[in-house]
Amino acid sequence: MTQDQEQPLVAHLVELRNRLLKVVLTVLVLFLGLFYFANDLYLILVEPLAVLLPEDGQMIATGVASPFLVPFKLTLVLAVLLAMPFILHQVWGFISPGLYQHEKKFAMPLLVSSIVLFYSGILFAYYVVLPLAFGFFTAIGPDGIAITPDISNILDFTLKIFFAFGFAFEIPVATFLMVLSGITTVQSLSEKRPYIFLGCFVVGMLVTPPDVISQTILALPMYALFEGGVLAARMIKPQPEQDAAAN
Repeated sequence: MTQDQEQPLVAHLVELRNRLLKVVLTVLVLFLGLFYFANDLYLILVEPLAVLLPEDGQMIATGVASPFLVPFKLTLVLAVLLAMPFILHQVWGFISPGLYQHEKKFAMPLLVSSIVLFYSGILFAYYVVLPLAFGFFTAIGPDGIAITPDISNILDFTLKIFFAFGFAFEIPVATFLMVLSGITTVQSLSEKRPYIFLGCFVVGMLVTPPDVISQTILALPMYALFEGGVLAARMIKPQPEQDAAAN
């Protein structure tokens, strides 16, 4: 490797380091700003469950450090989620110089769409999925069983639901990118609709708690989002047309 080849590599590594430092500092600032409200944020998080508990029901902490560590973990995850637009912007700034012009044309709308869809998935999980899932779990238990959920288990369960639906809502972007990159075609995806519909339920079974309600609530939006991605992918011109237009 010549000195001229080493210099761009060093410059890229320096740029990557600077962008990573910016991301870490942004997350740290958000974390410090939110940590004062950590307990309040946890109460907001568990509200869909708290309203379903009986009058004598309560949440418990089985670990000695859980009252501190659980809100700490929640605040850290929330800081990362709030910093996601900035994180994706830094990723875009790092990779955009290596993209072709026709790729840059789609990149920014896809970036914005992915952020909006991810947050939409989390909101959908909080306002629709969690009340239904918690209602199912609290109602199905045998009589005489006291409901005293552990705060750490509640957080892990809720975060799993949030990320499952957040990433599931990225299906339109993933579908669009697969067609754009030539991995598949709209016609091929259309022919595989029955298998994709079944696959959505399989994914819902694997990434959600073991109840039919959560699995169905994830599977149906996943398939609807897939159809939205196929619809958006129909706007992509075939590559020969793109090349001809460029010439």
